[in-house]
Amino acid sequence: MLEVLDTAAVRRWSSLAVAVVGRQEHALNQLNVYPVPDGDTGTNLLLTLTAAHHAQVDVLSDDPSAGSVLRAMARGALLGARGNSGVITAQWLSGLADSVDADGLVPALDAAATSAYAAVARPVEGTILTVARDAAKAAAGCRTEDCVAAVREAVLEARRALARTPEQLPVLATAGVVDAGGHGLVLLLEALLEALTGEHDESQAPGAVAVVTDDEEHSGHDHAHVRPAYRGPAYEVQFLIDTGAGEIATLRGALDRLGDSLVVVGGPVTWRVHVHVDDAGAAVEAGLAAGRPYQIQITHLTSPTAEHAPRRPDPTARAVVVTAAGEGIEELLTAEGAVAVPANPSTAEVLDAILATGAGRVAVVPTDGNLRAVAQAAADEAFGEGVKVRIIPTRSPVQALAALAVRDSSRRFEDDVIAMAEAAGACRSAEVTWASREALTVAGRCRPGDVIALIEGEVNLIGDDLRTVCVQLLDRMLASGGELVTLIVGAQAPQELVPALNAHVAARWPFVEIHVYDGGQPHYPLLVGVE
Repeated sequence: MLEVLDTAAVRRWSSLAVAVVGRQEHALNQLNVYPVPDGDTGTNLLLTLTAAHHAQVDVLSDDPSAGSVLRAMARGALLGARGNSGVITAQWLSGLADSVDADGLVPALDAAATSAYAAVARPVEGTILTVARDAAKAAAGCRTEDCVAAVREAVLEARRALARTPEQLPVLATAGVVDAGGHGLVLLLEALLEALTGEHDESQAPGAVAVVTDDEEHSGHDHAHVRPAYRGPAYEVQFLIDTGAGEIATLRGALDRLGDSLVVVGGPVTWRVHVHVDDAGAAVEAGLAAGRPYQIQITHLTSPTAEHAPRRPDPTARAVVVTAAGEGIEELLTAEGAVAVPANPSTAEVLDAILATGAGRVAVVPTDGNLRAVAQAAADEAFGEGVKVRIIPTRSPVQALAALAVRDSSRRFEDDVIAMAEAAGACRSAEVTWASREALTVAGRCRPGDVIALIEGEVNLIGDDLRTVCVQLLDRMLASGGELVTLIVGAQAPQELVPALNAHVAARWPFVEIHVYDGGQPHYPLLVGVE
């Protein structure tokens, strides 16, 4: 009978968690409530857990406790967290770490669930939070000191809780899916059980190997192993790339020879690549040989990091940090005086940007509702460095532009934040894309490849012609009023789209002013703002 979670089991769990979520990354992405092409819960969770794993590898003391290794994992997960699911998982790990040494695993599971709930301002049932709470209750109900038996019961109840999520959250029932974050936690608990028992649950559907290692091609196992963090390479290179499975296999081999900490997730068309190398240019060139890399990020690993760099913020200075998905959007936002970070950033990347401004008062504009938790986690970290951070709630770059347009440094910082938030809230936002899967929406049933228009995050229009749907969208939004239309054109928009929309607005809505910008964003050929 194993009565405690020891250090060796924690390290096994860390490795297995990355492997299990790597296999299920695509399946988790497919659980996105909305049928849009950038649903990325699986990718976010995998990158978060990979950061956690690398952090625990760095705990090199002679006899670290399970709690100290878990605390390193939690810290790594927090700084590497991407999306709401990543932040909540980091908080769950933190609660587990704070209790496991003193209280044992079963009480620690309850502490982890409590910590996860505390991370969310308005907890919603039918999510990862519910799965965490119900699993902890089941473990406690065992009334045994055998942590294997308790975790086994937690896994069984977590699976049942996941199956109940559509009954608790109507949007899941409408979409015909279970909660993606909750599914991720089930996988995490299953990996914990495997770490404790060595028993692998063959009922888990196999998926793509997401983490590549030197011994992968020699392994007889259909799952990933995680390479310990290597301190040598000078650069971290990350990018998205659209290419096929054959080309991505070649790219994996090329990047694996160049460096380490290689993570390749996604598919079957769009992939996210992360690698540590000494020659950043060679890594980008390998991407160019395999397809069309974009959203390229190169970070100098040997320069002072956000963790160790001197931080002396000027209490009188102000700055704005925004997220940007596309080169054109980044140029627009930086032209307005903001500091831009790439799309879907980690907590550490947002924190780095906040601290790099040198300002003691910073407004963060996430431009995506799924990034608010990451922004808040970065804000909490920045507070410890003497920086006051306020989050401007936005869900689109058009709202970010509206917020930046009313900035006024002559106002008190708090008053300026309120004005920016009000301007963002007064800008109605919409986006047009192609459905990634079949789904039942408030506008009817859509099928893969259909053109869909979302207003304030809800599918309102479905069609088979991009221009027609865009015209219908503008008419629907302007019918309820508006004097200014902002259009941000994406990388996949045809050349004839903008002239057609300009002509339509001029003829149908002659008193409406229209501004058009080249955003270059992927997936969404058109972003719309109406004020």
